[in-house]
Amino acid sequence: MAQSRLVAPELAAIKVHGMTRESFLLRSTLAGAAAFGTLSATGLITKALADAGSGDVDILNYALTLEYLETEFYVQAAKQVKGLSGYEMKLTKELRDNEAEHVDALAATIKKLGGKPVAEPMFDFGGAFGSRATYLKTANTLEDTGVSAYNGAAPMIASAEVLGAAGGIVQVEARHAAMIRLVRNRPPAPSAFDKASEMQAVLAAVKPFIAA
Repeated sequence: MAQSRLVAPELAAIKVHGMTRESFLLRSTLAGAAAFGTLSATGLITKALADAGSGDVDILNYALTLEYLETEFYVQAAKQVKGLSGYEMKLTKELRDNEAEHVDALAATIKKLGGKPVAEPMFDFGGAFGSRATYLKTANTLEDTGVSAYNGAAPMIASAEVLGAAGGIVQVEARHAAMIRLVRNRPPAPSAFDKASEMQAVLAAVKPFIAA
């Protein structure tokens, strides 16, 4: 798909390297969000997890892979982005630390359930750190995608305890998105309700990214 036709081309530039199921699913999440907007991740993730018969550990490992991505994004941003104000750098480091705590919490929960945390894949963020504006826009879109992905995974979670833990994380991700919007001089909650994307089009676009 041509870059010029993408809703969020900044996400199309992000590469997730790895052959795990979670890596494939994360690639499809980013592809869907790039082509159709961040809300496309909700239905995409629900259907993908349902089709695979995923259990709570599988879902948590997907969430863990997403948190790996966000953590590494802010780790690199704190080192590479030039021109951030003192507050913006402080916010970047705060978001980095929040995401790292999410990684630790998810890994601990997976172990508690008797599972094995998936290994962290390698990430390439393309030109996301080339300017302050590009970084903040990418951060905003990533956080929105994360919220959408968690919302998509929630209906597939069987354990009330796990669902509560995921709900605690997604609330923080939504606050992250609002904080970044404010820094970008955008409204923190631009609409009262989210409008979902047409799933048939989303699934067709991301099919090459999903492992059989």
